[in-house]
Amino acid sequence: MKERIVRAVAGSLVLVSLILATFVSRHWLWLAVFVGVNLLQSSITRFCPLEKILDRLGVDRDKEKIQP
Repeated sequence: MKERIVRAVAGSLVLVSLILATFVSRHWLWLAVFVGVNLLQSSITRFCPLEKILDRLGVDRDKEKIQP
């Protein structure tokens, strides 16, 4: 569950950033840059701030396996 939330939030922030950059100001692209850098560093360090927030909120990892 936690991994799906992290992916959904990251994807949503990138899309919102692109929409805002198109219609408001191109400075909103910095949000997409921030999300991309955070995803890259979390893949290397295995530290994701959103996962820590979700831990404190009590969201568990996927315990059930998805059946094909």
